Amino acid sequence: MPSRTVRGAVDIAWWKSFRDVELSSLVERAAAQNLDLKTAAERVIQSVAQRQVAVSQALPHIEGQSSATYNRQSPNGTLSLLTPAPGAPLDYGLFHDGLTSSWQLDLFGRVRRAVEAADANALAAVENRHGVALATVAELTQSYMLLRGTQNRLGIAKRNLGLAEENVELVNTRFRNGVATTLDMAQARAQQATIAATVPPLRAREAKLINAVGLLLGEAPRALEAELRRPRIIPRVPRRVPVGMPGTSIRRRPDVREAEARLHEATAQTGVAVANFYPDVTLNGAASLESLHLANLFTPTSTAFAVGPSFSIPIFEGGRLRGALALSEARQREAAIFFQETVLRAWKEVDDALTDYREAQRRRIEIARSVAENQTALQAARQRYSEGATNFLDVTATQAQLLQSENDLSDSDTQIATDLVNLYRALGGGWEVADVADGADSAPMQTNMIDNGK
Repeated sequence: MPSRTVRGAVDIAWWKSFRDVELSSLVERAAAQNLDLKTAAERVIQSVAQRQVAVSQALPHIEGQSSATYNRQSPNGTLSLLTPAPGAPLDYGLFHDGLTSSWQLDLFGRVRRAVEAADANALAAVENRHGVALATVAELTQSYMLLRGTQNRLGIAKRNLGLAEENVELVNTRFRNGVATTLDMAQARAQQATIAATVPPLRAREAKLINAVGLLLGEAPRALEAELRRPRIIPRVPRRVPVGMPGTSIRRRPDVREAEARLHEATAQTGVAVANFYPDVTLNGAASLESLHLANLFTPTSTAFAVGPSFSIPIFEGGRLRGALALSEARQREAAIFFQETVLRAWKEVDDALTDYREAQRRRIEIARSVAENQTALQAARQRYSEGATNFLDVTATQAQLLQSENDLSDSDTQIATDLVNLYRALGGGWEVADVADGADSAPMQTNMIDNGK
């Protein structure tokens, strides 16, 4: 009975539906070991740090200063314009300790919009990490399916090679009895060699796919050979595949959510550019101790302070502010177009994946029927040849058709499995594995912090 899609929540651990213990183990290890995923996690940490930098602009800044210098005035310099006090030395020490503070009042929302942009950038980094996780799981699963399909093709080739060897023995026996011809012997041996020649390319493909799986796990070439070289059947797809509800399924996709966050960031950056047209108001304060002698540095008479606001008003910027605003608005429009394109591409990929999966099921039914008929035909051809009712060319042609149909069936099973992986990838299922992987505990905390607006 073919697999079919149904409405329902998309399975976030869909690889387990194949009921392959080895595949589930590989996915769990990839979530913890994949190097692209680790790189994406570092980008999340960087974006959260950038957010903290943006937040700090809204807080008071306090700096401490302390200095002790030895100075000598030149009598021929600016001191010659003054009349020094009697006995005033040209050489003196100066001790200074103090605090300075400033607090920029965000009256027009420049800092608030900058923090909003940083929040959106951090959320986009989180979604990018989810997208990397989804791509990693899908690529790993597809490579695993192709590996099992290749191993299945190897099994088919070996089985048909055994049949070809039996044919050679059959023809050889008939040849010794004077029934078969030299042509029959040549055809039987040619068929055996042709089938044997298909094995080395399949072995090479098997080795490459094992290395592909190893790379996704951050392993060296051939590190997984002992584990994956043992052939297994192609994992069977589940009978029912939940694909979500129409209109909401693509909201799960990390690329759509990342594009939305980038649009939010671009909109906030436009707000920053608008706020730059307005004055900046800063509260300044300073308190210090200054003395020529260390002994009386900490006395009340050595204190000094300054308190007051400062205003910065852009009057003439040579078009810098207008250019920055035009640039931000253009980037916002670009982000909006990209978001629209991402949504449309997501719809297309989901629709294409559903069509491919459905049609692959129908194709397999016809191929399975072809295999059954070719098996019957080969048995009949071998029987008729052994009875002398036909020539060996019929046996050769029939076995070639059987080999082709068996390979087509194996490829069809592999195609159905990989099409289902493509469908889950299009639906955005499986990225949650990144948030529960060992060694990635910081990412969920960062995601919660951003989602909660902290």
